[in-house]
Amino acid sequence: MNHFSLIFTLKINQLKRAKLFFILLLSPAILFSQLRQDIPVIDSAESKTMQQVIVNAYNQNRRLAEVSAVVSFVGQAQLNRFGNCSILSAVNTNPGVRMEERSPGSYRFNIRGSSLRSPFGVRDVKVYFNEIPLTDPGGNTYLNQLGYYNFQSLEIIKGPAGSMYGAGTGGALLIRSMPVCWKPGAEINYTTGSFANNNISTAIRLGKPGTQTELGYSHQTANGYREQTKMHRDVASWETLLKINEKQSVHAYMMYADLYYQTPGALTITEYNANPIQARPHSGTNPGAVENQAAIRQKNFTLGISHEYHFNDNWQNISSVYGAYTDFTNPGIRVYEKRKEPHFGGRSVFQFLKEFGEDKLQVNAGVEAQKGFFNTKDYRNKGGAIDTLQTDDDINTWLYTVFAQTDLTMKKGWVITAGASLNKSSVSFTRLSKRPVTEQDQTFEPKIAPRIALLKKITPDISVYVSASRGFSTPTATELLRSNGIIGTNLQPGDGINYELGTRGTLLNNKLQFDLNTFYFLLKNMIVQRIDTAGVYYYVNAGSTKQQGIEANLQYQVINKPTWFLSKLKAWISYTNQDFHYKDFQQVKTDFSGKQLPGIAPNTIVAGLDLSAGKGWYSNITYTYSDAIALNDANTDIAGSYNLLGIRAGRKKIALAGLQLEIFGGVDNIFNTRYSLGNDINAAAGRYYNAAPGINYYAGIAIH
Repeated sequence: MNHFSLIFTLKINQLKRAKLFFILLLSPAILFSQLRQDIPVIDSAESKTMQQVIVNAYNQNRRLAEVSAVVSFVGQAQLNRFGNCSILSAVNTNPGVRMEERSPGSYRFNIRGSSLRSPFGVRDVKVYFNEIPLTDPGGNTYLNQLGYYNFQSLEIIKGPAGSMYGAGTGGALLIRSMPVCWKPGAEINYTTGSFANNNISTAIRLGKPGTQTELGYSHQTANGYREQTKMHRDVASWETLLKINEKQSVHAYMMYADLYYQTPGALTITEYNANPIQARPHSGTNPGAVENQAAIRQKNFTLGISHEYHFNDNWQNISSVYGAYTDFTNPGIRVYEKRKEPHFGGRSVFQFLKEFGEDKLQVNAGVEAQKGFFNTKDYRNKGGAIDTLQTDDDINTWLYTVFAQTDLTMKKGWVITAGASLNKSSVSFTRLSKRPVTEQDQTFEPKIAPRIALLKKITPDISVYVSASRGFSTPTATELLRSNGIIGTNLQPGDGINYELGTRGTLLNNKLQFDLNTFYFLLKNMIVQRIDTAGVYYYVNAGSTKQQGIEANLQYQVINKPTWFLSKLKAWISYTNQDFHYKDFQQVKTDFSGKQLPGIAPNTIVAGLDLSAGKGWYSNITYTYSDAIALNDANTDIAGSYNLLGIRAGRKKIALAGLQLEIFGGVDNIFNTRYSLGNDINAAAGRYYNAAPGINYYAGIAIH
């Protein structure tokens, strides 16, 4: 049986899930056909909906409602619902997306469970900052090098996106740092809160659209809610966009980030219940986090430039090049690691656009390449100081992607998308600390990642789409080089096929917005993380998995009356159902087939109310529910479910001509719930738990 026929052989319980989704899929169209005759037309500018959101995913530059892929958009409205210190809460309002924090500054970001292989950071997701890759050629993404104010918007592409964005099975993340609507001026923002959290940011914007420049600086500090969790981060940036003439423009930016954060380590259930805010204590011959001053010092410098050129009405090209350097120091529980990671790369995309009567053809084709020259030294950690050298490795990485995609928009609302990429990567390890010097090479065979999608606009406001795609997940250099310095080259790339069915649009005169989709994903050779008793991270291939789910987002504009005191009231809910299991996974003599994938909540709900009142007053209320989570492959250890409630309220006021003042404050985790955010999966001795903060407060002021 081939992969594409599997979608038609679901079991009875899967058919029930599919039947439920099809009812959800068809009900908006049925309801719309019943109501449309009685709905008057209003100016679409009265309320901003997904009909007006333009996304750049797959280089389509279309309204979100016309994109035949599962894409979540996070803009300023979502980012400003919370405490202006982290994007975590805003990201987690989206179904199928999970951002975790093990301690301040230590983030995980995953799409549809991709954090199963992540000790920290990002895996299986290719991240782009403006037009260049933020994910380095070794596979690491230092998302935490960006401060809160470096994000203007995020586009989260779910499912394999290799047809345009290289190898990966989780998806892609596109970050924009410059406002879409440009206004020259200056701003200063300050937020303070519990655990001595302080975040100050300044920015100056000069010029007009087409000749715009922005200078920014932010400084954030915190003592953390656990022992050994202090952090500070400084980010300085410069960005400019210059329109040379009607045909070409240049976009350049430079950023320097200096981040330090302590790492407390995970706790056993006994330690967690006794004192959840303690750092990992001394155990046997292994020192504790405080004893070895466990922390990470991370310095990043990035310089990038992109050039856009319109040859004529049909042809254009966008080319980008960048250079980056990361200095990474990590005194850990067991070793003291120092990494130097210079790398560079580029991306070039040609676009052809032609209209044939009522039909439109768009072709994108290009190449992306990255090269890294890394060095990693591991020393014995003696009380937070460098001791004897254990390993010294030069790591050279190289990857490239060649891709092409065709979009055909036809009359009667049909859009056909077909694309594919060819991906190749290699890595070599040269062990300098061993005589004679040894070298090991690992080259992964070129892989083709295709994607095909079909979208139909049922009405001008409602679309339905279906897609099938294949993705590959190449082991990163960090995964091949175990944290105890042993080189393991037996890991193979993950290989998965994904099917999507979805609908999105608006009803009731744009008052009701909906975005619903279901997916069925089969993955072979999934890469999963293990942690031994000494705290050594290593990775194995986990046979095959079966991952299926439903993602839904509904928003309803209850009130939209600018002349009323309560001028706006919006209710929204985001729901994620993830039925993820090992399909075939046996390690040594233990068979995990049929077990739930650890680290993934089967059901998650995030809901909220957004209110605006007279004289600039506003309030945002957010509720979160998460199911219990399995912590190991055997599903014998479980982290309990939890409920969270938070609120932010404030006032925006025009103080003088051209000067806007905003004051705000808020409370998170009002229930003072005890829970773990960012569990260490499959950890030896049951060291899974990283306690999240209890009830905490913040307040801030912004002057624009």
